Order: sequence, then structure tokens, then C-alpha cells
Amino acid sequence: MIEYVVPGNIDDRILSRGVAALQRGGLLGVPSDTSWSVVCSLASKEGIKKLRRLSGERDERHFTLLCSDISQFGELCGMDNTRFRLIKRLSPGPYVFILNTLLGTEKTLGLRRKEVGVRIPDHNVPLALIRALTVPLYSITAKRTMVAAPDGEIRPSGNEEETELPPIPEEELFDGGWELEDIEGLDLILDTGDERPRIYSTILDMTGDEVRLLRRGAGLWPV
Repeated sequence: MIEYVVPGNIDDRILSRGVAALQRGGLLGVPSDTSWSVVCSLASKEGIKKLRRLSGERDERHFTLLCSDISQFGELCGMDNTRFRLIKRLSPGPYVFILNTLLGTEKTLGLRRKEVGVRIPDHNVPLALIRALTVPLYSITAKRTMVAAPDGEIRPSGNEEETELPPIPEEELFDGGWELEDIEGLDLILDTGDERPRIYSTILDMTGDEVRLLRRGAGLWPV
């Protein structure tokens, strides 16, 4: 089901329906400052299971925690002053920051890696959802590989052994929110009525002594 929203003035009733779906373990399709995303609530184990199953990805670096402000990062990841200053400089925006997780985050997400990607999107729709839900969203870029193949299986993609994440082919990304209706299992699509650019975020690995570019996307690097 699609609900059309105005980013600067989101109908409270639609926002409440989105939050209720997330709290029930549902999946939502939402716009961001890059492409379209599929999200669930970080507080919903069922939602996280559904998102992982839908994505077909085994490499956890494809998943991102969307937060509304940097203070939420500190509840999930370890972050010193140097990393804090760089993240603050680049947020909100099209940057994913890979940080070492805190123990509680590992348990919640069932991570095999002791790291997770976090970012603050520069788009009011996901930000409004996070604020109303009061917890971060677990997300992945919406891709055409999420559309079920004729045999009903989701096509897997990516190789978790690769050091760097390859760019997402532009043809794999969606333009309009209505296209996400082809993805089975979405409870709600929040559509602004505008096409999103078929671009992806820049991923910066901040788990080591030096910041390492893991994938080049919309965000400039170095800055």
C-alpha cells in the first residue's frame, strides 16, 4: 500500500500508521537523500528477520542503522572525539560510517561482525519516522534483486569476502516509490510523489586507526 506524503508536512495519521506497522514487525519502503530504502524497527526482532530474508544479502555491511541524531550513535557504537567531529561534519548526508559496535547492538542484530554502519539521512521522511518511533531504523537500499524470481526465491548478491563493497549498478535502483510495489512483503510505502536519484551512499570504515573508503557514492571523499 502506498501513502503519499509531503516531506515538510507529513500527515500525523500516515506517520502513525507507519510507526504502528514498524512496531508490529513490518517493513516500510521510504525515500532518502540517496535512493529508496527498505526499513524495519531496530526494536523488532521479527522485522530484522524479514529485512534480512528480503535483502538476500549475507554481508552485514550492506545494512545500515538510520538515526535521527549523533547521540543515537553513542547508544549503539563506540566513538571517540576524532570520529565524532568527522561524523558531525558530514551529517546529515549521504555517508554511512562503519563503527565498532557495543555489546548490546551485537546481540540485538545478531551480528557476526563486531561493527555496523550508521548514518543520518538528509531527508525528513525517515527522520520523522525515527523520531516518532523513538528508535533507529534498520535499513538496506531497495534494489530490483529484491523482486522475487519466477521460482519465488530472492536473488542473492554480493560477496562478504570482498574487502571493498562494489558500487550498486544504477539499473538495480528504483526511480519512483510506486515501483517498490513489486517487492513482496512491504507493509507500507511512503511516497513523496517525486522520483529519487539512482545514487547510493559513500561508506567510510572508521573501525581502524585511519578512515578507509569502503565504497564511493554520493558523498565526496576526501573532504
